[in-house]
Amino acid sequence: MATLKSKKKPSKKSVKKAPSKKAAAAAAAANAILAWEDDPVSVPNPTPIQRPVPNLNNPRLPIRIVGTPPSPRIYQRGTREFRFWAAAESLRRGADFWAGVVPANFGWQVGARLPVRLDDGVDLNARYSRGGGGFQPGLTFYHDTANGVTCFSAESPEVACHELGHAVLDALRPELWDVAFVEAAAFHESFGDMSAIFSALQLPSLRLDILAATGGRIGRNSRISRVAEQLGLAIRQLRPDAVDRDSLRNAANSFFYRDPQQLPPRAPASVLSSEPHSFSRVFTGAFLEILAGVFLAQGAPGNEQQLSDAATTTAELLIGAVQRAPIVPSYYAQVAAHFLRVDADRFGNRFRDIIKSAFVRRGILSLDAAASGISEASVPAAHATTAFGIAADSGEPRMQAMAIPGRRFGITQSLLVVAPANAPQFSVASAAPSIGEIDPPGREFAANSFVEDLFRVGRVEMSNEGDPTTRVSHPHVRKTHELVKYDGALTLERRTFECGFDSYY
Repeated sequence: MATLKSKKKPSKKSVKKAPSKKAAAAAAAANAILAWEDDPVSVPNPTPIQRPVPNLNNPRLPIRIVGTPPSPRIYQRGTREFRFWAAAESLRRGADFWAGVVPANFGWQVGARLPVRLDDGVDLNARYSRGGGGFQPGLTFYHDTANGVTCFSAESPEVACHELGHAVLDALRPELWDVAFVEAAAFHESFGDMSAIFSALQLPSLRLDILAATGGRIGRNSRISRVAEQLGLAIRQLRPDAVDRDSLRNAANSFFYRDPQQLPPRAPASVLSSEPHSFSRVFTGAFLEILAGVFLAQGAPGNEQQLSDAATTTAELLIGAVQRAPIVPSYYAQVAAHFLRVDADRFGNRFRDIIKSAFVRRGILSLDAAASGISEASVPAAHATTAFGIAADSGEPRMQAMAIPGRRFGITQSLLVVAPANAPQFSVASAAPSIGEIDPPGREFAANSFVEDLFRVGRVEMSNEGDPTTRVSHPHVRKTHELVKYDGALTLERRTFECGFDSYY
């Protein structure tokens, strides 16, 4: 009779148990921190997301946060440790994006690693500086409370990556730093907002949310179009008309180009002025339309990966244009024309109609300029520009100083300001508000207009210069420029780009 063999029970050592969900979550959390997708108040009841620990020492665009970092782990929202890693993650995310599109020889203007100070005192502000004049080099952030609204500016990825954008553009085109042209300063601010938008679009979860909210029409009002909602909310408590009603600035706007030399130096947020943050919105609005158009060109219905690809393509167009455009008073039109040249060279004119449409709709390019054929509208070869925007065969220095009479500022001697005499590479112009186009201003008029605006709104640190009985020094207004003497010559120098509330009154 056959007997049944008993089945041998496996030893305990041979049994492999799958890790529990709790154990798996704990293992993942051990290599993660919490961060924000975008601004902390971009949606009701926002929830931080879990992200990998950022590598601030990445050799491509390295970052150094000043101070001793807390151990990387999951921290409770609202703590200093949470804010540290939230800021570190957003800055690294933005830097990683730019590292993929900037030239291989890219390097910061302020040292091998970009210094960052996450909380340097009480202020509704954030800034980028090269240092000097009492400013620390790198990115500096602050905190303040306004009518119960507390804002740590570094906590917002949009504020952090806006300031990062200033540092990126300063490395790409250091010539823009001191230029006394409104459009150069405004473009710096626009580049910061574009940097914030690009950084946000690196997260698949946010891309999915944007596509769902806009139906794939990402040029509409959304979480990516609204830049720095929390900082804007805090500033609105102090001066309701100083910022947009739903953010610091909204890229989904309807602003049309105006000659900045004819605009007032200050105005409510609903009105365009020559103040660089205000005037930046014209270019940022055109950029958002281009980004939306490039995304739609990927093919309907469009998914989140295509949106990521559209962001990279638009950034390549932008960086190529920035590297090539000469620095002239009508800088917006030259950058727009170079968008089209980069598209022709790199993408075979695939996005030509999208680019033309956006810049014409905003008045940055006139109809005449767009219809003339940008690539055929170049100025004579003798004025062709290099990647640095300087005449290739003229032997001109990169930057040129111009003297401005100082009497109307209460100063007894002339001021030297940076006003390049570069030739525009393309004979293009921006649109007039009624019909035709605006004649680009001369460098003398553009520089005088810019400097007058600075003195009118109190942005110049005069120190001991000028007659105390005649000068207007604005003692309680935040300064961005300083008067400095070199061998007896009085020079106007920029010290910072800053993006906060501009009055202590």
